[in-house]
Amino acid sequence: MGGVLIAFGAPYAAWVGHGLSHTLATDVEFFMAGLLGWRRFFREPTAMHDFLERLLGHDLAEAVITNGLHLLEALLILLLGIWLAARLANVTQRALQRARVDTTLSGFLRNLIYGVLVAVLIVMALTQAGIPSAPLVAALGTAGLAVGLALQGSLSNLAWGVLLVVFQPFRVGDYVVAGGVEGTVETINLMHTLLILPDNREAIVPNAKIGGDAILNFNRRGTRRFELKFGVSHRDDIDKVMAAITRLFEADARILKDPPPNVSIASLAGDTVNLVLRGWTRVSDSTGVQADLLRAIKQRIDAQEIGIPTPPLDIRLVQGVMPAAVKPD
Repeated sequence: MGGVLIAFGAPYAAWVGHGLSHTLATDVEFFMAGLLGWRRFFREPTAMHDFLERLLGHDLAEAVITNGLHLLEALLILLLGIWLAARLANVTQRALQRARVDTTLSGFLRNLIYGVLVAVLIVMALTQAGIPSAPLVAALGTAGLAVGLALQGSLSNLAWGVLLVVFQPFRVGDYVVAGGVEGTVETINLMHTLLILPDNREAIVPNAKIGGDAILNFNRRGTRRFELKFGVSHRDDIDKVMAAITRLFEADARILKDPPPNVSIASLAGDTVNLVLRGWTRVSDSTGVQADLLRAIKQRIDAQEIGIPTPPLDIRLVQGVMPAAVKPD
């Protein structure tokens, strides 16, 4: 028993002794000393021992005392171990928070560490109480496999949730396309991600679907390029049109100068010269800049600086006698 406790407590006490928590190291030493002295304390001749020996006989009294000590030791291991496991899990969570690890991930790791330690403590307590641990471990393994198969989809969401929190392909507040859904990230949980759509609807997307599909992040780079296309008449002076659009670029401070905006000819159609306008803005300005730029172009059209071609209208005049069925009264 002492060897098991020393093997369990020594590495942890050494880790804590590097500065994480002197108080916690003292607690571990106290826990180990109490367990090592427990059996020797109760093995001393006492009035209770003599009473049981006179009542039950020497052999039965020894069996009762031995089994009772095993049960008390198992209970002590379980109770004090759970308390120490909670303290260790809390220390780990605080260390992760000081390292600026995501709150969701640090909380998940804290609960994971606590659960693993409690499971180990239960096996140790049962072993100390005289219950064979091999069948218990086998039963737990079988139950874990059955639960894993039954919750395969949920475990996949959980695994992808951890990966999303660790690698952070997007953060809360980013505008993304994830899992085929486009919207602003509201929350990232271990099981799903909540997106707010442009029309203020909510979309709850499973993390496994997000991880299995392409992710488009519109905010990560900080800037976005916009692109507008429209056509002008062949009769217009193309240099004058492009110069007018360039002045619109220069007049809007939200359009970045580096990289510089540009206007170019995209293609020549039968009745139009198709232009493409490209420029860079901050992510938050992209929609407003495009709307204002289209408004300014429309004002230039009204001022006849830019001409928009109208589709040709083909009118045919047919001479002859109008059929009686369609003659007006």
